[in-house]
Amino acid sequence: MSGALEGLRVLDFTQMMNGPFGTMLLADFGADVIKVEPPEGDTMRKTGETFLGDDAVYFMTLNRNKRSVVLDLTTPEGRAIAHRLVAQVDIVVENFRPGVAKKLGIDYETLQPLNERMIYCSTSAFGRVGPDAIRPGMDPVVQAMSGIMQLTGDESTGPLKTGMPYADLITPLLSTIGLLAALQARNKTGRGQRVDLSMLDATIFSMIPRDAYYFATGETPGRIGNAHWQIVPYNTYRTADDRHIMIIAHTDKFWRALATALDAPDLLDDPRLATKNGRLEHRERVDAGVAAAFARQPMAYWNEKLLAAGVMFSPVLTFPEVFEDPRVQRDLVVEVDHPVAGRFKLINNPIRLSETAIRPCQPPPVLGQHTDEVLAEFGIVREPAAPVVS
Repeated sequence: MSGALEGLRVLDFTQMMNGPFGTMLLADFGADVIKVEPPEGDTMRKTGETFLGDDAVYFMTLNRNKRSVVLDLTTPEGRAIAHRLVAQVDIVVENFRPGVAKKLGIDYETLQPLNERMIYCSTSAFGRVGPDAIRPGMDPVVQAMSGIMQLTGDESTGPLKTGMPYADLITPLLSTIGLLAALQARNKTGRGQRVDLSMLDATIFSMIPRDAYYFATGETPGRIGNAHWQIVPYNTYRTADDRHIMIIAHTDKFWRALATALDAPDLLDDPRLATKNGRLEHRERVDAGVAAAFARQPMAYWNEKLLAAGVMFSPVLTFPEVFEDPRVQRDLVVEVDHPVAGRFKLINNPIRLSETAIRPCQPPPVLGQHTDEVLAEFGIVREPAAPVVS
């Protein structure tokens, strides 16, 4: 069974996280992703402290199912080879700071005449125009500028970044949608186009519906930790064995199920708490009562009791609990054999299509592993190196 994107060739000039994550998605669905790296490799290969073989785990998690070609785009030969590759691919992706791609000879204006069917995807921190365009930016900086950091945490913590690189993930998810839309447009017109997205715009867009609250009231939603500004109870609570449990009771039905399971008649029978608006008005009363109830029993007791009652909840799981869960092991965790790092685990693509398979996970490439192979496929013969004269 062939992949949904099999037959598409992608020239991937991206580095770090947001770009490689997007091209990994294309590769998972069968596209031939050719990762073009400088002689020193993608910066992510050496980022962080945890390594598998010669490369950082950051790189290993973002670059499966790709082929690595080394080209020095600062040289005329490297740029000439890149242009010959561009002429034969469907998609080009880059995530340089604005101006860098032009300096390297791989900007849209330079490449578009070489291949009018090419779709060129460019992601940046702050966009291609305006005073912030040339600013360097990574995920936490974008979180700060987007306002999402202002929403995260509570009044005691101050603003917090999210626990995972949010801007680095939402950007490639949206840019991939843009690429697929551009591919569909090309099916109709025969012409490619540029797909342009900034991490800042993607992150602001993803705050829906918090924007609606601001537009309607002119006020910034408060930082309230794990609580919700319009739903009570909606929070984490500590159990007797010092675990945490996430509870959501967004309707009167779920509130009654929760209060009954908690064996808390003082909550269930309080007429002030019978409606959504009443619970919002008496937030502190609800939170204190629910917290006191959960503190009486350990997590195992509450897990069984709440499941039976149909309450919307989850224990706050640890990483061992998440990744050792049989369903997660079956559906998401895969092992690959790497020529240098040996055998290690990755998280598989979670999307399932009924008629086209996800590509079986292949290990991320060693730097330059496929240079000769790819250039030969594209009919490119490199000039032999000049002999060294002693």
